[in-house]
Amino acid sequence: MQIQLGCHYRHSQLDDPISVYEKFARVRDTGVFDFLDWLPRPELVDECLRASEATGVPMLTGTWYYALGRDEPLLERDLRNAARCGIKMLNLMIFAQDGAGRAISDAEVAECYLRTYELGMSLGVTPSFEVHVDCWSEEYPRVARVRELVQARGVPFWFTLDYSHVIFKIGNPAELERSGVRDAVERGALVLDPYEPGNLCEQWLASDTVGFAQFRPVVPGNPPNLAAVDADGKPGRGIQYPFVRPAPGEYHAPWSAWKLEACKEAVRSIIRYHLTHASSPLRYMTTEMIASFDYGQGAKYSIWEHNLAAGRWIRATWAQLAAMQAAGIPLEVSTSR
Repeated sequence: MQIQLGCHYRHSQLDDPISVYEKFARVRDTGVFDFLDWLPRPELVDECLRASEATGVPMLTGTWYYALGRDEPLLERDLRNAARCGIKMLNLMIFAQDGAGRAISDAEVAECYLRTYELGMSLGVTPSFEVHVDCWSEEYPRVARVRELVQARGVPFWFTLDYSHVIFKIGNPAELERSGVRDAVERGALVLDPYEPGNLCEQWLASDTVGFAQFRPVVPGNPPNLAAVDADGKPGRGIQYPFVRPAPGEYHAPWSAWKLEACKEAVRSIIRYHLTHASSPLRYMTTEMIASFDYGQGAKYSIWEHNLAAGRWIRATWAQLAAMQAAGIPLEVSTSR
């Protein structure tokens, strides 16, 4: 089944004066994207619905973040607004700590998922929990544990795979510590590199729970975002890398095209798996180059143009792999030595 390709609504610099209508029209005019990935805030729902109808660009996915014990009313409101907007899959980022600052357990994440799934399905909106920094899933082994808790209740688990939140940590001991996997990675018990057999991306795909995949270009050991600093002078964590060569002065670190191969291989793995496994539930893929603090805030390169280049690359890669499959050429890459 062909997936639908979308673009994140924050697809340009923060100071870009583009209107709501222009966000939809820009996506329409490219001919690259099928939809806009946007769960609008309540005050923008009506305006977004008008723009969507006028341009013919739907909102099929959306994203927001929540703290348990504080944001349950917000989550319910967002599910209902998602249904109003015609969103089919809502991506949820659940913070690792609740509203009081306490670390949440696997059981609490699973119970949140079950409640959200019940309400979402009654509204025609499928919830999907994402692997994301600062969220419960930043500790990667928890994904399998929560999935098992949910499935043990007879409920399907939907997972949003954004492997940029893994790749940028490769070769960064401090970031691996934050995920609680440094020792496992160094021992070879956990493999993050998408080129290596048995890697984490491969494991998550094999669970047949990935209905939504996001693509944000990053590189192993991604440079911190020195173009944005907080009140204490601390830079953003650096979870975004220019997809095409930036002009001189547009990026704060040296740029090399070959470094992008890991994140490209993750996308190729997703497409290969979907093409070769009838059980794959993948429905949507989006480009995720954004201008937030840990990502592209302060960037001088055009975030929109890089989203567009990434979307074109995904289309071309999909077409190439599909053509190989049609010609009987094996898609699976041999990693035997």
